[in-house]
Amino acid sequence: MRILVTGGAGFIGSHYVRTLLAGGYEGLGGYEGYTDARVTVVDKLTYAGNRANLPASHPRLDFVHGDITDRALLLDLLPGHDAVVHFAAESHVDRSVESAAAFVHTNVGGTQTLLDAALATGVRRVVHVSTDEVYGSIERGAWTEEWPLLPNSPYAASKAASDLIARSYWRTHGLDVSITRCSNNYGPYQHPEKLIPLFVTNLLEGEGVPLYGDGTNVREWLHVDDHCRAIQLVLTGGRAGEIYNVGGGNELTNRQMTQRILDLCGAEWSSVRHVADRKGHDLRYALDETKIREELGYEPRVSFAQGLADTVAWYRDNPGWWKAAKHGAEERTA
Repeated sequence: MRILVTGGAGFIGSHYVRTLLAGGYEGLGGYEGYTDARVTVVDKLTYAGNRANLPASHPRLDFVHGDITDRALLLDLLPGHDAVVHFAAESHVDRSVESAAAFVHTNVGGTQTLLDAALATGVRRVVHVSTDEVYGSIERGAWTEEWPLLPNSPYAASKAASDLIARSYWRTHGLDVSITRCSNNYGPYQHPEKLIPLFVTNLLEGEGVPLYGDGTNVREWLHVDDHCRAIQLVLTGGRAGEIYNVGGGNELTNRQMTQRILDLCGAEWSSVRHVADRKGHDLRYALDETKIREELGYEPRVSFAQGLADTVAWYRDNPGWWKAAKHGAEERTA
């Protein structure tokens, strides 16, 4: 079995790869039937990709520094692979608000190029990893997979477009592709631009934390290990052309999340500074995950309280990793 993983040096992709290779690298269980799988990671190594996230010397890992928009590269790499798990994407909403071009180029054009290359080389199975943000914002209740796509940020719009392209390759070409849409992920190795690692690392450095608006925006939180297990379930048992929501069931306002992080870091609310709200900021996300539970037997295993405590502890114990990611990015931006 050979699996090609795009974006495998990023936060979620690298967790998937580590678990796939090591049969439970994070101590939370591996993937049955895949203990001998060979893995090819293709990653552009933008600011959010990091070779240090991967076991570089693992005998079943091949790493390729490359871009998913490079069709010639993909045509060379894909032959001999049994499946593709497609994580690669530009993913930071604030960056998409500032400039959407890279998001359209990578998320839309890159997905089309990848699917086209999979067809051309005979790779029939693809899992396309997406986000709940494609649905927009929901005041009450939860989104099912049949909910209309109403994205509100350039990032979300680019992911919605890539979802539709993936579906079209199933409907038009018969490609065995499934789509997953997840809620907000958290866990170790997440780049410090995202809320939890940004707040934790700021507090560890004695700095304040920036809270958008009044902090009443609601997010549903999912541990990265639960997300990756769901992706594996979809890879092995998901139906072609189908979409699977993957939620964590842990709904908090950003203000509540901030308080939990402050408590875990031993900080006071005086460390919080309110900043101007993000343009087009979605008020609430919530996923109905009945389908993946009933069809594939998915159930989150990581309790939110323990998962968040372990995540904070990981950043406290690994300053070398996050300081390089955080301040290296700051220096490049400057």
